[in-house]
Amino acid sequence: MSLVHVRVADWAAAAERGAVLATVGLGSCVAIILHDARAGVGAMAHVLLPSRTLTRRDDNPAKTPETAVPLLLEEMRRLGARGSVEARLVGGASMFAGLLPSGGLNVGERNIEASRAALQLAGIPVVGEDVGGDYGRSVYFHLADGRVEVRSLRAGSRVL
Repeated sequence: MSLVHVRVADWAAAAERGAVLATVGLGSCVAIILHDARAGVGAMAHVLLPSRTLTRRDDNPAKTPETAVPLLLEEMRRLGARGSVEARLVGGASMFAGLLPSGGLNVGERNIEASRAALQLAGIPVVGEDVGGDYGRSVYFHLADGRVEVRSLRAGSRVL
């Protein structure tokens, strides 16, 4: 098994059956996980912001869903993905809800919405989610069987 760490505003793709793509400490960020089960190819991005308009530097495509999704798809195709790709989303918590004005849309919610929109634009169905709430999460994507394990101190562990 090879463990590949995906940091904030980072991404990884793999076609190795024993690979595990992992990201830890998701708060308002969202992990976008793509998988082509037939080809055994997967990818993950740890997106930070909902839109490129919110960043000072526009040179990192893993920073936002609108640029991360096409990047992940391109890399997956390069690694042999040809079939249908499915997505899972994790994160998008409201870590500081008490600091928001009443009715304000927080960054976590905006990241979730932007991720769903980018996936819809690419024609990729979302088949599992563990999003929202007010707690952090860590994610382990096992390419061998497509399992996405979500761990949280507050909510325990679950598999998507």
